[in-house]
Amino acid sequence: MALRFLAHWSVLLAALLILSTEAQAQTRGNPDNGLKLARQWCTPCHVVEPAGRGGDAGPPFIQVANRPDRTAQTLRAWLNDPHPPMPNLGLSGREVDDIAVYIESLQGRL
Repeated sequence: MALRFLAHWSVLLAALLILSTEAQAQTRGNPDNGLKLARQWCTPCHVVEPAGRGGDAGPPFIQVANRPDRTAQTLRAWLNDPHPPMPNLGLSGREVDDIAVYIESLQGRL
């Protein structure tokens, strides 16, 4: 009886872990929308796509993605509270997440 009880709890805990991981992935951001937003707002100052064109006032996104000190937290913090010369674009939380996830998707692509 105790083994059966533990087996049921193990299955329940595994299911909750999977659902939690999926929910976190869904709230993390949309890289496709992040690319669209980056093309719209960031190309005057950055190259946002590996083979794309853009301005040279800021580093290419692929370099930002591959900085050793860059984490998801530091990237989101920078986008939420930009420092000069980066303008404050007034991005929503969802837009910040989308752009951050897009930049994160470039990691390892040099």
